[in-house]
Formats: sequence, C-alpha cells, structure tokens
Amino acid sequence: MNAVTPLRMSSDEFLAWVEGQPDRPRYELVDGEIVKMAPERAGHVHTKAMVWLALRNALRASGLVGQVLGDGIGVRFDRDTLYQPDALVRLGPAVSSNTSIVDDPVIVVEVVSPSTQSVDTGAKLAGYFQLPSVRHYLIVNGDSRRVIHHRRDDEGAITTDIVSAGSTDLEPPGLTIEIDDVFSD
Repeated sequence: MNAVTPLRMSSDEFLAWVEGQPDRPRYELVDGEIVKMAPERAGHVHTKAMVWLALRNALRASGLVGQVLGDGIGVRFDRDTLYQPDALVRLGPAVSSNTSIVDDPVIVVEVVSPSTQSVDTGAKLAGYFQLPSVRHYLIVNGDSRRVIHHRRDDEGAITTDIVSAGSTDLEPPGLTIEIDDVFSD
C-alpha cells in the first residue's frame, strides 16, 4: 500500500474524496492519510469470493438475520482511520444500499497478500477489536490455506486459533464455516 497524498483528512472527508475519484481504485484511510491499495491478483480475488460465500452460507444455515458484505464497505474505528475489509458479517436488518460504512460488524475478514500481511496482522488486528461489536477477526492466507481466527470472549480476552482443516466456530453469533469451503477450487 502506498500513500497517495500528504493531505490529512477525517474519515468523513475521505468518503467524500473517494466518491469524486473518476477511476475508483480501492483506497483506505490510515491515521488521516489516504492509502491506495495494490492491484489484486486472481488468486486473492477468488479467495475473497469463497470467504464471502462460506460466510453467507453459514449465516443462512444459522437462521440469524444479518448480512455478509464484501470489500468496498468501510469500517471506521476512529476519526482518522477507515479500512475496507475483504468481507464482514453484521447482524440485524440489511443496511441501506447507499451505505458506505458499517460500524457494527461482528465478524471481519482480511485475505492477506504479501503487500498487506504486516498491516492485516498488526494495525488492523488492533483496530478492528477497538469496535465493541467485533467478536471475530479472520486472517485468511490463500497460499498456505490457513485461517488465523482471533476471537474475543465476553470478558474481552482475545484468543487465537490457526485452522487449516475442519471447521471454525464463530460463536457468537453462532456460525460455523468449513475450511474446505474457503479454499475450494
């Protein structure tokens, strides 16, 4: 990821700025600075799609009312930082089709790439858990076919599991995803 301008802005100013970009590449706002996301490769895009599908199927199977959203939706955890996770799950009625920020995800997912791994496993891990609603942060590595599952319990303690086979339970809210579904070809 590369900063594109020294101009500092808030997340609200950033959203207005992004709307005005003619080519609409992906950006995030980190500590008030605009960061352009690197172009994605086919394997990364495929893994993101499979994660979204596995989460959607798990949400449907659970019977819970909620929504699975793919990348492009922002998650803001302070005034100057807005990330766009690769997928997220939120509970309750669907957000408006004009919504660009979700402030109450329960599950957040990042699919790592060489250019994002340090941010996904560092700043984003700390940032997403600043949101009271976040119970699970999944870091998916398509190359190693592993999911690093960070889970926050009711007391606020975060535990981590590394899952490469079987399933992982996302409790609460009560979803289970099969690892083979995430990495199917």
